[in-house]
Amino acid sequence: MKIRYFSDTDTALIEFSDRPVIETREITENIYLDLDKNGNLVSMTIEHAKTQANISELTFLQMEKRAA
Repeated sequence: MKIRYFSDTDTALIEFSDRPVIETREITENIYLDLDKNGNLVSMTIEHAKTQANISELTFLQMEKRAA
């Protein structure tokens, strides 16, 4: 996964894979999802990222599987 932030446009691009994009769906006027030919998520674009996604703070946590 790659996260790119373009400060000049306040846009975040989150790339989940490098598969070709076949379709882009507008979720809101500021959020777009890019899908591959099977409908799988390829990337997400967030415009006005500072207010829409609190992009100024980014944390990654990998959660371990809990024993039953």
